[in-house]
Amino acid sequence: MNKITGGKAVKSPGLLSLIITILFAGLIIFAGAAEPSGPGDFTSNQFSKSGICSNCHGSSFGEWAGSMHSLADSDFFYNAMLQEYGVAAEAQGLSPEFCSRCHTPIGVVSSEIPPLDGSHLSEVSKEGVQCDFCHVVAESEGIGNAPYILEPGSVKWGNREDAESPSHETEGHEFYDDSAYCGMCHNIYHPVNNLTLAATYTEWEESPYAENGVNCQACHMTPGIVKFEKNPGKAASSGPKREHVYTHHFVGANAFVTGEMGEGRHEKRAIEYLQNAAKLEVNASDSAEPDENVEVEVKITNVGAGHKIPTGVTEEREMWLELTVSDSEGKALYHSGALDSNGGIDPEATVYHTVFADADGKPTVKVWEAASIFSDNRIGPKESVIEKHSFIMPENASNPISTKAILHYRSASQVHIDELFGEGAYDVPVIDMATYPEEEEKSSTPGFGMLGAVVALSLGSVFRRIIQKD
Repeated sequence: MNKITGGKAVKSPGLLSLIITILFAGLIIFAGAAEPSGPGDFTSNQFSKSGICSNCHGSSFGEWAGSMHSLADSDFFYNAMLQEYGVAAEAQGLSPEFCSRCHTPIGVVSSEIPPLDGSHLSEVSKEGVQCDFCHVVAESEGIGNAPYILEPGSVKWGNREDAESPSHETEGHEFYDDSAYCGMCHNIYHPVNNLTLAATYTEWEESPYAENGVNCQACHMTPGIVKFEKNPGKAASSGPKREHVYTHHFVGANAFVTGEMGEGRHEKRAIEYLQNAAKLEVNASDSAEPDENVEVEVKITNVGAGHKIPTGVTEEREMWLELTVSDSEGKALYHSGALDSNGGIDPEATVYHTVFADADGKPTVKVWEAASIFSDNRIGPKESVIEKHSFIMPENASNPISTKAILHYRSASQVHIDELFGEGAYDVPVIDMATYPEEEEKSSTPGFGMLGAVVALSLGSVFRRIIQKD
């Protein structure tokens, strides 16, 4: 049969040719739609323990050991929450592998999870996010909830095309220089309703850092504190000297778990990162008349993080401002943001984090119960918020008056930790991220802020707080 198109005769394809074309196209589409590695795809003995890698990659191994990646499965706080999730997962039919895909990936793809108590985990699976897992990621099927595709075996993947090894084959892949690699696990979506539970990758992707080509690795895999800094050296003991080799500390903001688990190097570095993430600016008078309404403005700016502060699963994390105004004799005229005797934050203070709501609209820290986001007041990269405070100058106060401000951070609520483990089991350290005046020494104080136990709440003061975006 002939068709006429534009005055010319065109021969139509036969039915058989058409069927073959459609089938071939379908095979191409099917072949391109690779599925993420899942339970039972591999056995744990197909993966090498990290100690084997240390024979040639001693520096990288030493940096990784004790990091939150290495503690991903053994983290006591994570495990306490995981057991609560396990009960809910069984009752509600949720995926038992949801949390574990990131925290013990080898355990998941080897079908050693469930059970969630870790009783079936092999030693290599207990290493959490470990060397061989990371370096056999061949590709990813997207961002979030760990859609990695693994190819365990003799080939180890990395970011160098010219790498050679006497122990295994090597392949260079630009994916290892891409923030999307980190995005596999550093975006989290609810396994049923797809609610965003954590979006560190997306926060970065929408930030000035991404626009300027600064990837996650530049801050979290180099010696620089919240900035890129070259690390000259060797990636392997027998390899050539390089202008830059990625470090493997993978530092974030967790000084609580690293400290409690005896990993002081990583605890110290987490504190350093926190103390370079934010800046405070204060606009306040140094004198006032009795009964005068005194206003204090504090500007909090995210100056060092390529994502919001705080970030990650921030329903647990707490960042807040402690503000103290004193007269010339050191008497407190106004105090906000102190901790009570149980480690609870002043209820009038603004806590910067995400609050999830369950199906009934009630706040919850159990992410599997999250049905919506009740509030999210975190501070984006290079963005600021202004807190406005005010009080009435007492009759007996003396000038001049001084203002001190401290931006605090805590990895988890002390009240929640006490509920999980019992009172006195753990003191969650309060990290002083930023201070005003700046010469004020930054510190980490278990359970209490620097000023929290020194002065009581404002005597007879009237105050208001207004949070506005700058």
